[in-house]
Amino acid sequence: MKYTKELLVGALSLSLLVSIPYHALANGGQSYKNAQSIELIEAEKSLFNNEHYDFLKYSEIGNKLQEIAKQSNRITVEVKGKSSQGHDMYVVTVSDPSAKGKYGHIQALRKQMFKNPEKAQDWIAKNPDFKVPVMINASVHGTEYVGTDAAIQLIEQLATQNDDVTTKILENNILIFNVVANPDGRVDGTRFNGNGIDLNRDFITQSQPETKLAVELMTEWNPMVLLDLHGYVKNYGPNLQGLIEPCTPPHNPNYEYDLFIEHGLAAAEAMEAEIMKDKETEFTTPLYENMVGSYIPYRDDAAGWDDYPPIFTPMYAMYHGSFAHTLEAPTNDENGVKWTYDAMIGALTYASENRTDMITDQIEIFKRGIQFDHPTHDAGFFPKAYILPVDEQDPTVTKKAVNHLITNDIKVEEAKKAFTVDGVTYPAGTFLVSMDQAKAGLANTMLWDGEDISEDTTAMYDISAWSLPELWGFEAIATQSDVKAQSVSVNKVNEQGKLVGKGPFLIPNTSVKAVNLVNSLLSNGVTVEKGTDGTFYFSGTSNVVKNLVSQSGLTINTTAVPADTSELSSVKVAILKDGGIGKVQSHAGTKLSLERLGFDVTELHPRDVATQGLEGYDVFVYSATSSLLATSQSSVANRDFWLLNADQLNLFKENVNSFLASEGKYISVGALSADATKTLGLTNVTVNKGGSNSNGIVKVDYSMSESAITNGYGDHDLGFVYRPAYFTNVTDTKVIATYEDSEDFFVAGHWRNRTGATGEAVIVQEKDQDVTLIGLEPGFRDHTDYLFRLLSNTIFE
Repeated sequence: MKYTKELLVGALSLSLLVSIPYHALANGGQSYKNAQSIELIEAEKSLFNNEHYDFLKYSEIGNKLQEIAKQSNRITVEVKGKSSQGHDMYVVTVSDPSAKGKYGHIQALRKQMFKNPEKAQDWIAKNPDFKVPVMINASVHGTEYVGTDAAIQLIEQLATQNDDVTTKILENNILIFNVVANPDGRVDGTRFNGNGIDLNRDFITQSQPETKLAVELMTEWNPMVLLDLHGYVKNYGPNLQGLIEPCTPPHNPNYEYDLFIEHGLAAAEAMEAEIMKDKETEFTTPLYENMVGSYIPYRDDAAGWDDYPPIFTPMYAMYHGSFAHTLEAPTNDENGVKWTYDAMIGALTYASENRTDMITDQIEIFKRGIQFDHPTHDAGFFPKAYILPVDEQDPTVTKKAVNHLITNDIKVEEAKKAFTVDGVTYPAGTFLVSMDQAKAGLANTMLWDGEDISEDTTAMYDISAWSLPELWGFEAIATQSDVKAQSVSVNKVNEQGKLVGKGPFLIPNTSVKAVNLVNSLLSNGVTVEKGTDGTFYFSGTSNVVKNLVSQSGLTINTTAVPADTSELSSVKVAILKDGGIGKVQSHAGTKLSLERLGFDVTELHPRDVATQGLEGYDVFVYSATSSLLATSQSSVANRDFWLLNADQLNLFKENVNSFLASEGKYISVGALSADATKTLGLTNVTVNKGGSNSNGIVKVDYSMSESAITNGYGDHDLGFVYRPAYFTNVTDTKVIATYEDSEDFFVAGHWRNRTGATGEAVIVQEKDQDVTLIGLEPGFRDHTDYLFRLLSNTIFE
């Protein structure tokens, strides 16, 4: 592919050019100037797509929306935030002009649904002309271009036309469009955003700005319907083209699924009918001309496309009462745009005709929560409350969780006096989440331990466990007792830290924020020492130190420093970069976790390691697919991401060995990285792996040795696996941690045929060189905060 490298404007031009991803160049490039008049390269296509067309480039979208707005008084165009790379995020609201100016009133009325649902139902009965919000989330995967293109066509239709369909939709709905849900991906030609995160896996974590905007829109509007526009699915059934949810089992038990499925399925079939209505005249290829319908997983299959985890946009939206659907267009071309457009028209028409019944069911979800009445659930499934104690010295994780819950429309209270529940007395300052609230399902799915669903289905589409308390590392104690505490509602928790005394000071090795404080102090020239138990010590009360401690959220107390401490140095970490093999940046979660821990992290392409080596770095992290070491590949789309030939693989090996001989540290994270470590000849252990879709929370015994790697973890503790790994043939290595040696070592998730892992090694270290293999996923998708310190402990060991 040819691309034009224009003269870049401004002092940052060279660095911007260097930072252009390999895939953007390979995919072809089109330059444009952003708001800072810096010219960038914009991908013209994705090599991962089978079809290509002249889709609307991100750089053209702002002007296009403004052109539409100039023609119509029905549309409002706003920039509501920035993507991870700083691109504008456009939100468009379309409604009948009579509704404009009344959005706040409409939103307030909808808030009544989960504060006083009876009043909301009365209001609906008295106002038969009410309008309902519908949210359309377009192209959360950057290379699924048809979603944004179809959304803009629909915006233009609704803004400028007066036909019967348009009139009917505007009479009944207010439409909120997240027009380009992933600007970075659209610009770069990638599925993921600029941080390498698949945004359609981020809705429980909400670590990315793009996800946070989508959540903000959902909590602002509580849309009755949400459509999430994707591609590409074809022939999942004979001549069934495209995909329209609802999903196969297993369904998350925290849903009020009986209130969703009737209209969820009927709306899907209405979308299918709209697509099929004019198939012979509107579509231009045999694939479409021969289609007999669309694949609706709930109707057409038994497993494989589930709605179990709340990580996906529609699955998360369902906890806000939305009738939410993923729409997967069949192809990346104008036919795919038309398919998506027709599906949206079908959904909007159905919602217009059934809005009274649909909103009644939505309100019923909130009513069940408020009244603590869940007729389709077993008694005791929902606790009456969760109690969240606070560690006075390091409250950072609990406070992060509380603010996260509040952001997600979950009511949290703080006890003003001590109280007793189930024989335990909790102090003032303890947080409470009462489960008699509208969004009880969302509160429970975030706070429960999860369940083992390994025997419930043959396979899962993605993760099956995500518990915030277990994977972020805070206590959430469920109780079936009535909680009688004097408490106040919390709107936001102050996360400022403080220094106590004159020093020297102790930093507990207890959280991400604690380790980040250590690295921040080091980077500011403050001497930090580490004790044998992993605790950190420093002296000094300068304004810089006070500011860093305040930002950390920790209470840092004066203490005596033991005699057996060792001084730490700032560390430069290199991480092997997966540019996007199979449309995934497999190293991204670990990279973000290291950055949140405060480390100086540099991504290195495999070819850079082969040609330039690792000089200047202290730690090399391999947390990616073993395919990065491949020397040939039939997939054109993947070729830019790995080594060129066998000679480069040999150079890669030589440079890693030279790095280790110079006292460098090598860390392997995950199953496939362990395979790569064997390819490099750095270990002789046998790497055993679970299935590719096996994942979950596991019990881990971190007390197998006195290694500093497991400082802060215990013998009955937790870990997280994704494609689980365990190591055998470990006689020549030091075993640091094992899966717990018990039949119930698997806590929650989906992992069949796991008995062979019981009691086996999951973290090992070579005896003759600084090579550590971690079979867990301590940095998974920037979510597993509790396990991040396995990385920092290994680095500081």
